Amino acid sequence: MQLDVDIRSKSFENVAGKRHDVLDGVSFTLNEGEVGVVFGPSGCGKSTLLKILAGLDHDYQGQVARPPAARLGIVFQEPRLLPWRSVEENVRLVAPHIEDIRLSTLFDVLELSAHRSHFPGELSLGLARRVALARAFAVEPDFLILDEPLASLDNALAGRLRDQIATLVASRQMMTLLVTHDLDDAIRLGDRLFFLSARPGRILHVETIATPRAKRSEQEIDEIKMRLSQLDLANM
Repeated sequence: MQLDVDIRSKSFENVAGKRHDVLDGVSFTLNEGEVGVVFGPSGCGKSTLLKILAGLDHDYQGQVARPPAARLGIVFQEPRLLPWRSVEENVRLVAPHIEDIRLSTLFDVLELSAHRSHFPGELSLGLARRVALARAFAVEPDFLILDEPLASLDNALAGRLRDQIATLVASRQMMTLLVTHDLDDAIRLGDRLFFLSARPGRILHVETIATPRAKRSEQEIDEIKMRLSQLDLANM
């Protein structure tokens, strides 16, 4: 199973009729079992790219080849939970046939077991993000898209949720694409990092990390982070 992306350009017109170029030459492949990370400054087109890959935006030049039978799991920047449904109901809505033991395991990993009957309005942002993750994993995705799942969380909570995401990603052989603007998250979670320029977004650099995610030491992570932070990507 493989995702092939070749987006030559993506633009839109505002209400005044002025054209804005969003993406300009984004090409890569993503293989089964691989975690790709799209890293770049705010406004560079990261979320637009994910919408295209998810099939939510067809107005672009180029092509995206995704296995036709691949099940898609997606976590948006906002949890997008139904407020009148409980945590468990929000998850079962997309995966009505999920086995009780598997759902319980999913809730255990994400520390949601005590919140199954709570409603979204009773949850913190961190808990709501976990419910969105549970919903995405409940469908047993072949292609998982994560749009800044750790944004706006404090460091301790983001670190715990990042570890939970790593555990769930490692539990299933699938293609995963994560968007983030945090270099530490990108290095800890990704196998290949795609660095995008400012708008219009284009790939400036691809970093492949050979060491398996679970075996990366803090020293290696710090060394990779230091080396990447010193790249003059703006002039590439």
